Amino acid sequence: MLEQRTNDLLTVQEVASRLRVNDATVRRWIKTGSLAAIKLPHRGKREVYRIRQSTLQAVLNDAEMTE
Repeated sequence: MLEQRTNDLLTVQEVASRLRVNDATVRRWIKTGSLAAIKLPHRGKREVYRIRQSTLQAVLNDAEMTE
């Protein structure tokens, strides 16, 4: 069951690639609350996030409806 949950999570880079935007854009959306993400513990300057596939799918569905 844990494996299924981890497969459901995407990195910032994966989301940026699928949305065809820069990593910094995805991070900005997360920080402004436009994109829900899970903040992971880290040891560096940059925050580490994971985005659920369902969240990405909801963003894509919203984009399709506005076109």
